Amino acid sequence: MIRVFLAVELSQALRDELATVQQELKRSLEQRMQGSTRISWAQPASIHLTLKFLGDMDEQMIDRLRAALEEAMRSQIAVVVPLERIGVFPNPQNPRLLWVGPSEHWERGEEAKRIVEIRGAIEQSCEGFGVLREPRPFSPHLTVARIKMGERHVSVALAKSGVLDRPLSLGALAIPSVSLMQSTLTPTGSVYTKLWDVRLRG
Repeated sequence: MIRVFLAVELSQALRDELATVQQELKRSLEQRMQGSTRISWAQPASIHLTLKFLGDMDEQMIDRLRAALEEAMRSQIAVVVPLERIGVFPNPQNPRLLWVGPSEHWERGEEAKRIVEIRGAIEQSCEGFGVLREPRPFSPHLTVARIKMGERHVSVALAKSGVLDRPLSLGALAIPSVSLMQSTLTPTGSVYTKLWDVRLRG
């Protein structure tokens, strides 16, 4: 059994841009932070757009999954996601996760519908392998940090900094293909290895 998930890999240029955003965000928060907090910042080399977490899977099923996804992605058109803002999950009053992603305006548009269709095709393909559908609606985002302690202090610092209200000019994440990634847990964190990828149309 191997632990796997489906994701979109980032270019090195985009990873470098994200590292700069992280440094600026960290500096901005530290200047305004009061009280004990613990924030785990994602390593830029490990940041990716997760499309579907599959969990532990029999290695003998991997090739069959690839064939199913190749068939499903053949009708899906490549899409580009603009990275225009910093956001939080679940909400600004109780931030547990900091992310970079598209604007709310983009998420209401036609391009956003295409990525939802891609995700839906992936969900349908994975059902044949005993993987349950994700009940929550899909929102494309790149996780840059996780708040482990002191959410209220981080919430206040975010409000003072105004970073959640300012537009971000970070370029875009192209989605020309979907990769199957293996996640291996080590003492220093998870190590991700690409096993294969399948291309979208166009």
